[in-house]
Amino acid sequence: MSQGQDPVDRAFEHAVGHDADRPARQSWQRRALRQIGRAAYHLVDGDSSTGRWTKRGLLAIGAGIVLYYLVGAMIVHVIDDDLTYADYQQTAGGSRAVDMAAALIIREIDINGWTANAPFFEPGVILDNKPNFQQGIIYAIGRFTLEMSDQIGRTRGSSQVDADLDRAVGLLRYPGDRWHFDLASSIAPTPTSESQYRSAAQALLGYNRRLAAGEATFDQRADNLLGTLNRIAADLGSGSAVIADHVATGRSRLIDLEADDVFYQTKGRLYGYTMIIKELGADFESIIAERGMQPVWDQLIESLETASRLQPLVVLNGAPDGQLAPSHLAAQGFYLLRARTRLREVTDILRN
Repeated sequence: MSQGQDPVDRAFEHAVGHDADRPARQSWQRRALRQIGRAAYHLVDGDSSTGRWTKRGLLAIGAGIVLYYLVGAMIVHVIDDDLTYADYQQTAGGSRAVDMAAALIIREIDINGWTANAPFFEPGVILDNKPNFQQGIIYAIGRFTLEMSDQIGRTRGSSQVDADLDRAVGLLRYPGDRWHFDLASSIAPTPTSESQYRSAAQALLGYNRRLAAGEATFDQRADNLLGTLNRIAADLGSGSAVIADHVATGRSRLIDLEADDVFYQTKGRLYGYTMIIKELGADFESIIAERGMQPVWDQLIESLETASRLQPLVVLNGAPDGQLAPSHLAAQGFYLLRARTRLREVTDILRN
């Protein structure tokens, strides 16, 4: 063997024997093994020009993947908390709150893009603030839709449940993280979260069209508004308990990676309730005027909007009385409870 012989050939002959000891015509297996060995050698050989270019190519591919996820996530990451949002068609003669609920679903699904179920090959998979915010909105809409089905959408809560509202309630209970496949439950394709929520929005719009045509019920009574606001206040109370628990337990960690999850879930709920309650004010305008509670109602909306507007660059869970690191959860909890107090003031007036 000459000193200039290809090291791959030297290794190959050491393993399988010298070519002189073999038939002149090599089998395709031997030729394939040589080529595989040569490719592997050049891949790891730092002195080889082929190896250098291969390494550069791999580094370029790696950098491209990182940029794809980081830049893509920055583009996809939209926390849409626009409190003046009205870019949708209202149903003449329908419920404005129902129109808003359907519009928010469609906006998050088809315009902003649903990210809670993003597969591994989409940039949204690395996000967590936007998915939590979006699922918080859907939760609030689901809670309101249940109230529509149980109370407002029925005559004195005793008539038959509206079919469209009942269907929307069921669809909005669907988990938000389901993609086309959920291997944890089945190898068969499953309905996506987007498809279920989109169907829920269509059911809400179907109810509103029938309401405009006089074929559905919107029971515009003070006790129905009272019951709806009471249940929203109770849900906000449970949200404040979640915040309090996390403020108490999360501060024991050096880095609290769950604080932003709690913050944006709560922010999504607050935003969803704010947008719906604003439109309920239009639906129950006569009741609000009759009880002379417009100033109190306006204060409620202002408090809800303030609580919904909070959005720090980084969510910190420091001590509530800390000097260096603030507690954004404690601040959010304060404004949430302030809004809940305003809700109680409205319900007290409706009750009397």
